[in-house]
Amino acid sequence: MTKSKNKWQFFKSNIFDLLAIIPFDSLFSMFRIARTIRLLKLLRFVRIVGFTGRFKRNVAKFINTNGFIYLMSFAVVLVLLSAGIYSLAENVSYANALWWAIVTATTVGYGDISPTTAIGRGVAIILMFVGIGLIGTITSTVTSFFTQQQADKSDEELNKKLAEINDKLDRLERKLSK
Repeated sequence: MTKSKNKWQFFKSNIFDLLAIIPFDSLFSMFRIARTIRLLKLLRFVRIVGFTGRFKRNVAKFINTNGFIYLMSFAVVLVLLSAGIYSLAENVSYANALWWAIVTATTVGYGDISPTTAIGRGVAIILMFVGIGLIGTITSTVTSFFTQQQADKSDEELNKKLAEINDKLDRLERKLSK
């Protein structure tokens, strides 16, 4: 507190800590409980970390579905390269060319920037085909991801039932062999 620039703000934001260091008087023991409540807030953080790990696994599984990561990498490189070619061919800034390439590849096509040279139009055609393919692949990847998750759940249930049947057969064989 002595090193704090704004002592009143420090006092207000650390009132429970300051009261908890007062010697063992039963009147002030409730302030020690307030410090343990702060520890409970830490548990909430631990749950968030657990959720983050599960989310990360699902994202990794999603981007590896149908080789989606490779298509996305190819699309990003193509958009950046196309923006550079368009920038040189059309004599516009790279920022505007990048905007145009993204808009063209995502099939939005605002028309605020359009190619006038043959090279620019050629790059636009390539971006349009890649954009259509990208949208189709995103759709099929989402479908495959959720279908595969459902199939995995069905496989787990089927494996459990098979294990139960095998156990019952083993017990029956043991009874018959006696």
